[in-house]
Amino acid sequence: MNFILITLVLLLPLGAFAQDAGLGTPAEPTGGPQPSVIQRVEIVARQGSTELRRAASFAKQVYGREELDRYGDTNALDVMRRLPGVNVDTGGPRMRGLGAGYTQILINGDPAPPGFNLDQLSPSQIERIEVIKASTAEQSAQAVAGSINVILKESSRRSLSTLRLGLGSGIDRPLGNLNYSINESAGPFSLSLPVSLFEWNRQIRNLVDRRMAGTNGQPAVSEQLGTGTSGGWGYNFAPRLNYKVSDEQTLSLATFFQKGFWNYRTDYVNRTVSGNPVFDDDATQGGYWENRRGNLTWINRFSEDQRIEIKAGVQQSRSAFDLRNLRAGATILQTAGLNQDDAVTQAGKYSQLLGTSHTLTAGWDLENRNRQEKRTTTNGAGDALLPSFEGQPFEAQMRRQAYYIQDEWEISPQWQLNLGLRNERIASESSNASMPVVNVSSVLSPLAHVTYKFDPQSRDMVRASLTRSYKAPGLNALLSRPVINAAYINTNQTNTYLAPDRLGNPALSPELATGLDIAYENYLSNDGIFSVGIFHRNLTNVVRNLTELRNVSWASAPRWITQPQNFSNAVTSGLEFELRGRASDLMPQLMGNAKALNLRTSLSLYSSSIAALPGPNNRLDGQQPWSANLGFDQRISDMPLSVGGNLSITPGYDTRQTAEQWLKRSSAKGIDLFAMMPLSPTMSLRAAASAGVQQFGPPNGTTQILLSNGDYTRTDRYAKPQLNLTLDMRL
Repeated sequence: MNFILITLVLLLPLGAFAQDAGLGTPAEPTGGPQPSVIQRVEIVARQGSTELRRAASFAKQVYGREELDRYGDTNALDVMRRLPGVNVDTGGPRMRGLGAGYTQILINGDPAPPGFNLDQLSPSQIERIEVIKASTAEQSAQAVAGSINVILKESSRRSLSTLRLGLGSGIDRPLGNLNYSINESAGPFSLSLPVSLFEWNRQIRNLVDRRMAGTNGQPAVSEQLGTGTSGGWGYNFAPRLNYKVSDEQTLSLATFFQKGFWNYRTDYVNRTVSGNPVFDDDATQGGYWENRRGNLTWINRFSEDQRIEIKAGVQQSRSAFDLRNLRAGATILQTAGLNQDDAVTQAGKYSQLLGTSHTLTAGWDLENRNRQEKRTTTNGAGDALLPSFEGQPFEAQMRRQAYYIQDEWEISPQWQLNLGLRNERIASESSNASMPVVNVSSVLSPLAHVTYKFDPQSRDMVRASLTRSYKAPGLNALLSRPVINAAYINTNQTNTYLAPDRLGNPALSPELATGLDIAYENYLSNDGIFSVGIFHRNLTNVVRNLTELRNVSWASAPRWITQPQNFSNAVTSGLEFELRGRASDLMPQLMGNAKALNLRTSLSLYSSSIAALPGPNNRLDGQQPWSANLGFDQRISDMPLSVGGNLSITPGYDTRQTAEQWLKRSSAKGIDLFAMMPLSPTMSLRAAASAGVQQFGPPNGTTQILLSNGDYTRTDRYAKPQLNLTLDMRL
């Protein structure tokens, strides 16, 4: 808390400075006082990203078409890794340096379904991305670090068609992608149909150094040079139909379909340094995924003061995989699985205007999900590895119920208040008697957001939020079905600490977090912005994977088992800085004539500690000490040409995971460059390059797991630079 108090003291003079040096004034609303909060939302929907951010009643960053199109990215993850305060690592995007699961991914405000692949979603299908710092009552409270809300494109009332053709670098040939979108309207109907086709083919080099017990139980040192090749193709399309029943009623149908086929192969060149080491096997794997989603929304405005919105949806996810471990070209282990996930959702909210600037909203959010899994692991002879577990179908039901009430009140032209209360209950239960999963979690989340404008006519404000959020354990973390380590498939032998079996934990409880967020925002001219914010979270029941030597039912020898457990309490705090705008506005003395140069920079500082572990470096998993982004774009009118680039940096850091285990990560740098030239008023050509980043995983760098006895595994990852060429056309 000392960190927060010091930062608050530093923020106080900034408010006074902004009032004296604020650039420009906001446009005055017409027609006197705005009659309702609901009408104000409709007006904001037609504003730009900066005005959407400024008008929000809680802290969030909004990124629209300019950010989505700047580098000609082929997937949404590439866009997100350049956003301030967002990092992309294994498991997807992360906020505030916290690991996967702490950041909630939303699609049009609803939790993304299982298996939804952001790395296979084209930016051309996205209207905007919202980075929400603190939970709100209308959205799920499963957002300890925050939420990333992906708003898909809506149908337009005017006819418009766009086409984007792209080529990217592959291993041995160029890779193609196509994005086409059409908007049509006729009378009360409007239709939008975006379609994407894509393929990928990437290669990653892994250098693995390892010191641990070898095949004879004695220390051994080894080195493996691995080449991982991934490839595949897929498509997605998202038809949306709007029907204006009357001036008061609208009906919309939003659907999304996604399917892809993938394969991956890893080949190793092995080298023995000493002893009789255990090597990772060569591996081949492949499969497919498929997602289908449909949502029907009915909106009725009974009057200027009353509004109701009812939503119903269905979701289906399918996936299958086949993984084979190879030694000398022969299969020694094969795992095949099939997953099926079906869900029905229903939600609604009713809004009532109380006075001229006071709106009360009450709503509900229901979900009933059924998951079926079937997985079989066999040895080279085709025999089941664990006869009592393999091949048994697993089925589980998950029911989520949430009810909330929210009060939005514009107390005065300077003060805005958003109060909410949300109760969310998640219950999961399996129907497999041999490994039952019964888990119920319920969280009551009070939420408060306040905005203060130093002067209603200026562009600077302070936002503060006090929230309670949580992270529920995933279904896979609850399953008590063991997964044998592929390097030690003989269950008559003991494996090692660095090569453990995996086991879920049905007794896991959700992690709870009480959070404070405070931010100062100054909106400059020409869509520029300066913001600085602090956050603090107190977490309880933090989950961490612990590795122990146990006697287990599926092996005759003791086995090392890694299992998630509610480990300890923790705290985390941070400072986040963002500045963007025209160089001539930000540095008028130095660059007063550089009106075509735009600058973007962000810096995030993080700290955390887990109570059950001694310091130093007893931080939360995956949280780096800091991260930074520096970007620019420049219009060269003489050619005409636009160029730009972005540099992202995270430092190396150590994490003490348990009393016996440390994780070390090296520094990482990512570089992006682009050049865009308009060929005609309706056509443009864009070239982009990136280095130091991987499309589906962590950035280039080194990761080392180190034990107190001196054993370690060190992995060095490297992916080649990527090149992309895109042609955009308005038809």
